[in-house]
Amino acid sequence: MYSKSFGERSFDTLNVALLIGACLLIFIPFAHLLAASFSSREALIHNLVTFIPVDSTLDNYLLVWHNKVFWNSFRISLIVTVVGTVINMYFTLLTAYPLSRPAFKGKKWILLGIVFTMIFSAPLIPMYLVVKSLGMMNTLWAIMIPNAIGAFNLILCITFFRGLPEELTEAAKMDGMGDNGILWRIFMPLSLPIVMTLTLFYAVGHWNNYMGPLFFITDSGIKPLQLYLYSLLSQFNTQDSFLNIPESISQYSPLGIQMATVGVATLPILMIYPFIQKHFIRGALLGSVKE
Repeated sequence: MYSKSFGERSFDTLNVALLIGACLLIFIPFAHLLAASFSSREALIHNLVTFIPVDSTLDNYLLVWHNKVFWNSFRISLIVTVVGTVINMYFTLLTAYPLSRPAFKGKKWILLGIVFTMIFSAPLIPMYLVVKSLGMMNTLWAIMIPNAIGAFNLILCITFFRGLPEELTEAAKMDGMGDNGILWRIFMPLSLPIVMTLTLFYAVGHWNNYMGPLFFITDSGIKPLQLYLYSLLSQFNTQDSFLNIPESISQYSPLGIQMATVGVATLPILMIYPFIQKHFIRGALLGSVKE
């Protein structure tokens, strides 16, 4: 039976300690956020809340529940995330397939151009002018189309496709199947780990997108959730931000409502991740092991 040396045991112990510390750094702010969102106004005013709710109450969440502006922004972000992720995955898969095939001519120069965009991204002013000239200002397309393909995600997808046996493609072509059928009927079912991983990357990117809406959207009716959260956290205004609040709730804390709003805004991603965790881990390990 193999016995670890003192150095190996020390290294493992240090790794575990560092990982536990990293987990605590992530969990502690979230725990404080939840505790504050469930605490009373008086407890928050007197700074009594740490990681456990004080004088537990649901008033903050009731205010969020009756806030039409929040739910409109939530709906906009949900639409952008779903539609934008579908667009991302469609064009990423459609581009990755030919660039992963050995017979595709000129792919070296195309890949070089893709890598170039990773190093030198487009400046803001030219991008703004392009979006404006295409008539996409104050539309949801302005925050979905310009980033339809992520260069890093595309390279991950190309790498995964290259690992699939070339014999599958040859056999499918011998049976009369075209490239479109090979991609969607053969490669897609075999590429579930990378597809789910990239879907999560794109979805989180759309849900957390702040800079795009800030530059391209000025219509308050279609502002996504991140812009709403910024306005809420920077300047709390009950008349502009909170509508149709029940009259029975008259005592509340701005900080408590902020925490409750942020907590609700993080729920969609937290609810999705457990269902794709195993695929995400497999996709995240892509390229770490060479055969």
